[in-house]
Amino acid sequence: MSTLSDPPAAIPPDDTMLEPALDEAGDRALERASGTPGSDGNAVKLLLDAAENFPAWLAAIRSAERTVFFESYIISDDEVGKAFVDALIERARAGVYVCVVYDWLGTTGMRLLAAEMRAAGVHVRVFNPPRLDSPLGWFTRDHRKTITVDGRIGFVSGLCASARWLGHPERELEPWRDTGIEVVGPAVANLERAFAQVWDVCGEPLPPQHLASEASMPAVGSARLRVIAGVPSAAATFRLDLVVASIARKRLWLTDAYFVATSAYVQALRAAAKDGVDVRLLVPGSSDIPALRPLSRAQYRPLLESGVRVYEWNGTMLHAKTAVADGVWARVGSTNLNLASWMTNYELDVAIEHRGFAQAMAAQFERDLMRATEIVLSRNRVREYEGATQTSTALGPEGRPARKSMSGSANRAAAGAVSVGSALGAALTNRRSLGPAEAGLLFLMGSVVVTIAVVAAFWPRVLAWPLAFVFGWLGIAWLLKGFALRRKSLRSAPESHQESKVVLPTKP
Repeated sequence: MSTLSDPPAAIPPDDTMLEPALDEAGDRALERASGTPGSDGNAVKLLLDAAENFPAWLAAIRSAERTVFFESYIISDDEVGKAFVDALIERARAGVYVCVVYDWLGTTGMRLLAAEMRAAGVHVRVFNPPRLDSPLGWFTRDHRKTITVDGRIGFVSGLCASARWLGHPERELEPWRDTGIEVVGPAVANLERAFAQVWDVCGEPLPPQHLASEASMPAVGSARLRVIAGVPSAAATFRLDLVVASIARKRLWLTDAYFVATSAYVQALRAAAKDGVDVRLLVPGSSDIPALRPLSRAQYRPLLESGVRVYEWNGTMLHAKTAVADGVWARVGSTNLNLASWMTNYELDVAIEHRGFAQAMAAQFERDLMRATEIVLSRNRVREYEGATQTSTALGPEGRPARKSMSGSANRAAAGAVSVGSALGAALTNRRSLGPAEAGLLFLMGSVVVTIAVVAAFWPRVLAWPLAFVFGWLGIAWLLKGFALRRKSLRSAPESHQESKVVLPTKP
């Protein structure tokens, strides 16, 4: 049985790639879907879990001579977070231009660490803190996890700077299963531009002299990379995922931490499986959001009926967000297969076109299945199946079963809320069939709504005051934004403003 300590499969040298990974039509489809042209001449390395990612990150930061751009959804006030903060401070004091962005909602307890970094010369920005004029702005989060150093090396992953990825051996919690990559070559310039995109949203633009130029960077390998910088409402990764599901010919293997996909994506996977593509989905066996697991499982039946194979991870926590198709294409990054990641967050993924790397990803996926339980259909129910190559229980210290991780996230809760709304809407409109897994959710939400109705009938003020507060806040926020836009318009208008007139030609 493979374990998390097993080394990743060796990635063949770049010069073993003798033919293009995708034909011209497929390449054009990926470029249009992602909105990003491919960057040639790169080398990419697969990094597994905290044991491989954290040391590589720290080594690169400590070697920085010009710039360090560090972006993470979570920077914890623990031994891991402090190790990165100390490394960033040391480089800033040595004269390196160091920029750090962390998400306000994802990261807590950073006030003292941020002040320490600023005092040492690190440029620190917080993404999207609460604002009076944006009551619902907290839905948009910076969920990216990326590091670039000197424009020469970059890292993209699903890992954050937190000790939770190390697990807790004393509590029988093994390390989290997660995936990252190390990138060297011209694509690092695209990673820096993606960082500048979020940096600019948080304040003054990043000085251009600190950004690397892709044209000036030499080729170091033969991997073609697309840096997909996801922004709210653009849905670039969503479009890309749909295209990949459509053009995959033999295999499409997916790993996702919080799978609550849209109907469009579920149908794309079903269509691929019906067309003979080997579609497999690996998800966690338990979720830190109680409402999320039944929502994920509610989507199993249509997938299984179409031939998609679904597996649930048996370890502490599966947090990776990856895809591999046909042994020639792979994706690694921060985007989960749900609406919050696809539509509302800032996310960052890298699509890799390289046979050696894709084969290494496929080999790792097969090793991960050794720690998973396959889910199969049994008459009218979905049941777990202990296949010949799957292990039903992940073992912790002293041979005891490893405990599941229970770590919350408001970002994942938002994804769950969107999916809850989808299930409730389907119950009212009959636009799709509901499964038995959603019965508990309907009972719960129905009870909550009936309770609210009883409270409104007998104690109306209990609801009136909160509603008055919410609507008052929304009204004030819209007024403030309206005044701000009007002031901006007046300032941009010419000082010598004259009324414009339309002169009509006279009749001959």
